[in-house]
Amino acid sequence: MNYCLFCKFANGEIPVDKVYEDDLMFIIRDIEPKAKNHFLLIPKTHYKLLADMSEMDSVNLTKCLAKIKDLTDVLQLSNGFRCVINQGDDAGQTVPHLHIHILSGEKLEWNPA
Repeated sequence: MNYCLFCKFANGEIPVDKVYEDDLMFIIRDIEPKAKNHFLLIPKTHYKLLADMSEMDSVNLTKCLAKIKDLTDVLQLSNGFRCVINQGDDAGQTVPHLHIHILSGEKLEWNPA
C-alpha cells in the first residue's frame, strides 16, 4: 500500500524510531500519547480491520500479541497495561492500517463513554 503511513514505516520509506521490530511487526511510541507510556504495535502486513484479516493474518497477530510478554521491561508494563484496537472511523481509527495501542506507566481510568 503505497499511500499507507504505517506501510511506509514498515518498508523503511519513512524513517521511524522503532522500540522493537521482528519479521511480523514493529512497535513505536505514539506521537499523541494518551498515557505516560503509549506504544503502537503495528503488524507489517496491511489490513485495516480485524474483519479484513486472512487466516494467516490472524495467526500472525496472535504471535504479535504473545510477544508483548517478552517486552515487559522494554515497554515498562510491569504494573499492568491496556491494549486498545480502534476499528473504523466511529471508533477513532485515524490510520487505515490495523494497529494496537499499548498504554501503561500510570493508573489508567476507564471511561467508555
